[in-house]
Amino acid sequence: MPILSFLYKGTSMAKSKTVFFCQNCGYESAKWLGKCPSCQEWNTFVEEVIIKGPGPSLSARTSGAAVSKTVPLHEVKGGEDLRIITPDQELNRVLGGGIVAGSLVLVAGEPGIGKSTLFLQTGLHMTGLATLYVSGEESEQQIRMRADRIASPHEQFYLLTETNTQVIFEEIRKMQPGLVIVDSIQTLHTPYIESSPGSVSQIRECAAEFQRFAKETGIPVFLIGHITKDGNIAGPKILEHMVDTVLQFEGDQHYTFRILRTTKNRFGSTSELGIYEMTGAGLRMVANPSQLLIAQREEILSGTAIAATLEGLRPLLVEVQALVTPSVYGTPQRTATGFDTRRLQLLLAVLEKRGGFHFGLKDVFLNIAGGLKIEDPSIDLAVLCALLSSYEDLPLPPHTCFTGEVGLSGEIRAVGRIEQRIAEAAKLGFEKMVISRYNLKGLDPSMYPIDIVSVARVEEVYELFFK
Repeated sequence: MPILSFLYKGTSMAKSKTVFFCQNCGYESAKWLGKCPSCQEWNTFVEEVIIKGPGPSLSARTSGAAVSKTVPLHEVKGGEDLRIITPDQELNRVLGGGIVAGSLVLVAGEPGIGKSTLFLQTGLHMTGLATLYVSGEESEQQIRMRADRIASPHEQFYLLTETNTQVIFEEIRKMQPGLVIVDSIQTLHTPYIESSPGSVSQIRECAAEFQRFAKETGIPVFLIGHITKDGNIAGPKILEHMVDTVLQFEGDQHYTFRILRTTKNRFGSTSELGIYEMTGAGLRMVANPSQLLIAQREEILSGTAIAATLEGLRPLLVEVQALVTPSVYGTPQRTATGFDTRRLQLLLAVLEKRGGFHFGLKDVFLNIAGGLKIEDPSIDLAVLCALLSSYEDLPLPPHTCFTGEVGLSGEIRAVGRIEQRIAEAAKLGFEKMVISRYNLKGLDPSMYPIDIVSVARVEEVYELFFK
């Protein structure tokens, strides 16, 4: 498929105007406003001078491109999306089965978390497909040093250090790659807008140019982006609407684990995640994260429970740690890491009301080991058992895991895909699994090499393990 040049034919009669952009949502105004009428944020407008030349001529727009026309829906040819399968199975899972041809993917994450490393090694391992890596942040020598540490580059991996979008599109037209990686969108600038790289107007216009390029040529493009101090993607909110997929690369720099999440995906699920381990030779895929997320200790301590949860289609066993201590100050503390604090308060209220446990004068601390953030409600039963274990200072039986959602009336509710959770626990050598009694419908416990215990109420859980 021919690749368009996207080079505008400018003239000396360029139009110039001064506009104000909201740095939060990208709202445009002819004058400065104290409060944005779109996102309701205060003092977010910045002034920018925009100089735009005329758009591409008719011949440039139609050269090598099909002219759009209205067609009935039943005449449109169906079929599955064409996908490029990468050597990175974690990336394939997060994207929904591979890279869709002509897709525009935005990847964001904290500085130094490993975004550039991840996609540099992805491009280096894409043998049989010409890959162009565009960098506006590092020199060729710096990228070569990292590439030598990660993998030996193949012959079809090309490098371009440039920030001008028109020069980039001209190089793309010459070499015709099969995949384009841009690091990063905040460093690019188009010559038809007079503002600094990273400004609202530059990010929006550069992203729009790559969007047109990807859709008209069928070449997938990855845009690596920065985030703000609040954890949001830097630039206007419209940037996330323009792209097809938004990936969030996160993790604690004090841990070796990195997690790739999907927050938007037009071609797959948004509940999948990929787990990597940062090593000296780059990012290593973690095929079985449950073994790494469960601490291996010889001593059995109170306040620890193992939860069988799901992230997308992947079953995970994670360790839940709880600490309940008498409150030294007047107001008891409620602190949760990797778990919703409001959900923790809800579970404590259930234990107070339905179980008669007095947490009102206790400090409660909860942690999901490994730096994961779990949103699956099936972790409720493990959190509840960890809290009771720390409250009574009695350890739970070893080789036991839990899965179940806790309702406001103290009932243990059923969870989905219970067979996958049981199979994962059995594979890792667990001997007993506690589930909801309502999950027994249609389930044959004799099929699994693990003892399945069912409970229906919070009171039954307490009598089973702490009496």
